[in-house]
Amino acid sequence: MEFKSSKNFPLLLASISGFKAVALGAFGAHILKSVLSQDSLSIFETGSRYQLIHSVVLLVLSIGPWFQKSALIRLSYWFFFSGIFLFSGSLYILAISGVKILGAVTPLGGLCFLSGWALLGCAAWKNR
Repeated sequence: MEFKSSKNFPLLLASISGFKAVALGAFGAHILKSVLSQDSLSIFETGSRYQLIHSVVLLVLSIGPWFQKSALIRLSYWFFFSGIFLFSGSLYILAISGVKILGAVTPLGGLCFLSGWALLGCAAWKNR
């Protein structure tokens, strides 16, 4: 099966991200629970929670007619996607590896989330 439409690519990414968030959440709850410290498990769960929440945002943004009509909404989508990668990704790796320097990446992901929300608000304001 060939993926023919780039218009559906954002929806594909949203679905992959949502799937990964649920899978990683289950992995943390069932496998890592007996391996990680409570602090590390909490860090992992935070990454999973933020990924799942923002995966739903990606889904909503990608299925609406506004996605193709608004550059601000498309830009906010990519900031949310980058936030998932940087914020959640760094927390997953930090929790599992214990490499503290990765904590420096997490705020960049948080800034991406904040930028995504700000851009989404700007799009709403512009199209009121």
